[in-house]
Amino acid sequence: MIPARSAPLLDCSVADLLDRLAAKQPAPGGGGAAAITAAMAAGLLGMVARFSTVQLVDSPGRAAYADRVRDQVAALAERDAEAYGAVLAAFALPHEPDPEVRGRQVRRALERAAQVPTEIAEVASGIAVEAVELAARGNPNLRGDAFTAATLAAAAARASAELVRINVELGKLGGDLADRAAHAADIAANAVAVLSS
Repeated sequence: MIPARSAPLLDCSVADLLDRLAAKQPAPGGGGAAAITAAMAAGLLGMVARFSTVQLVDSPGRAAYADRVRDQVAALAERDAEAYGAVLAAFALPHEPDPEVRGRQVRRALERAAQVPTEIAEVASGIAVEAVELAARGNPNLRGDAFTAATLAAAAARASAELVRINVELGKLGGDLADRAAHAADIAANAVAVLSS
């Protein structure tokens, strides 16, 4: 059974969240999945930091960072669903009597829908870079967890960058958001590539 649309994503069980992602409804979709994936990566990051007190004197600060970005990116899952809902509402507006008003509303909605995954990409990129650092310098027994965090975060950044590109092209928006998101995804991918080599 699919939970009510009004239930916040973060209040869902994992099973309910997966059902909502699979349901024939527009949101949550790719942006929400990317945000939650990045939040999971940040959760792993926090765990690795907490187990790295012997290796890293600043591990409590790293754990606090992980907790902060986990909350930040998890909240973006809900914002992404709201932004996508606004896009659908804007496209549903009648073309007449004033197509220019409709066009402006669609463009504004698409810009907001591009801003949220840009934020997801940037936060996820930071998580990936920090996870690579912890994989290299943290508790060696949790290197696999740090590697998983880095890989998940990099995937979330790349997926978000693609969502930004799609919205920017659809709305004929300026390239700044797409460039920012792509840059964030590249940083994350390069960090993981170094870890994998």
